[in-house]
Amino acid sequence: MLLLAADTSGKHGTIAVARCGPGEGCGVIEIVPLEGGTFSAQFVPQIAALLAKHGFSKSDIGGFAVVSGSGSFTGVRVGLAAIKALAEVLGKPIAAVSLLEAIAVSCGLQGSVTAVLDAGRSEVYAGEYEVQGDDARLVQERLQTRTELLEAVGSTVVTADHSLTNALREAGLQAREVELPRSDAIARLGWRKIQAGKIISAEDLDANYIRRPVP
Repeated sequence: MLLLAADTSGKHGTIAVARCGPGEGCGVIEIVPLEGGTFSAQFVPQIAALLAKHGFSKSDIGGFAVVSGSGSFTGVRVGLAAIKALAEVLGKPIAAVSLLEAIAVSCGLQGSVTAVLDAGRSEVYAGEYEVQGDDARLVQERLQTRTELLEAVGSTVVTADHSLTNALREAGLQAREVELPRSDAIARLGWRKIQAGKIISAEDLDANYIRRPVP
C-alpha cells in the first residue's frame, strides 16, 4: 500500500510517501521538506509533484498518516484540512499521529517515558507514555509550565528542544535529546495504527490541541 504521511505542526514541515505492507514494514520512498510560513501554498502542489516524480497518481494512495498535534495551531490545521479533503475524495483511511508519541518512540527507551515539546510562553506540551518496542500507550497528556514539569516529572524526559534538555539536566533530572521526528517516522507509526485498526474518518479527523487540565 502506498502511504502518504505529513507533518505541518512546526516551523518547518515534511511530506513523505512510503510503500507499506503486512509483515514488510514501511519503506519510505522519499521525504520532501516544506518551508515554514507557506504550508497552505506548498502542501498540495508538493504532494502532486512528489507522486508524479515516482510515477504515482493520487488514486494510488492507500492511506494517510498525519500529525494531529501538538504544535502550531495554524500549521496543524493546514495539514489536517488537506489530508481530510484527499481522504474524503479517495475514500481512504487516516491514522492520526501525535508528535509527542513519535518523540517518545524515537528515543529507543522502554517503559515510562515523558515526551515534551516547547509550547511557548514558558509552557510545554507533555505526554506520558508506556513504551513497549515500537509502540507507545498514552497515559496522559497535558499543558504545563516549565516549572510544573520540573516539579512533577517522574520518568525519563525526551525532547527535541535543546534548552529544555539543559533545564532538565540542571535540575538533576534524566533527559534525553532526540532529533525532531520527520514524516518518515510518522509514516511508520501511522502504518502500525492502520494495521491495528486505529483509524479515523475524514469527517472525524480533528486537531489535538492539548489544553490545561480542568481543576
